[in-house]
Amino acid sequence: MTEKSTQQVQMTEEQVNAWQRECLDNAQKYIADKGILPVSIIEKECRVLPPLCAVWKIKGNDGNTYWVITGRLPTDAVQAGAADTARDVMRHFSLQWQLKANSIMENKPVDKTQADFANLLVHRAHGLYELFEKDELWANEA
Repeated sequence: MTEKSTQQVQMTEEQVNAWQRECLDNAQKYIADKGILPVSIIEKECRVLPPLCAVWKIKGNDGNTYWVITGRLPTDAVQAGAADTARDVMRHFSLQWQLKANSIMENKPVDKTQADFANLLVHRAHGLYELFEKDELWANEA
C-alpha cells in the first residue's frame, strides 16, 4: 500500500457496499475456519477503508471478541485484548506481520513461496502502518 494506493479510489456506493460485504464475509469465514462462529459484529468499532482494508470487531460463540482484518492483504485475526481500537489493531498487525516475515526468512532454507509470502507480509505491514499514521482517517474514531 504505497502512498498512491492509500489515496481514495473512486468507487460507486454500490461497489463500496459490495466490497464491504465481501470483506465481512471473508472475516466471518476466517474465524469460522478457526472453529469460532461469529455471533455479532460490533459495528461502531469497525473501520472500513475501501478498497484497501477493513477491520472488524466480531464477538465469537466462545465468549471472546476478535479483531479481524480483511481486504487487499492477508486476512488475520487476534483477540480484542491486543488493541483498544481499530487504529491500534492495524499497528498490531503491522508489527506481527513484520515479525512473522523475519521468522520465515530466518528459517533456512527458505523456498520461493515462503520468501514471496514474507515479502508480501512486509509490504502489507508497511502499508498498514502508513494507514495507522494518517490522523485524518481516525478523526472520528470512538
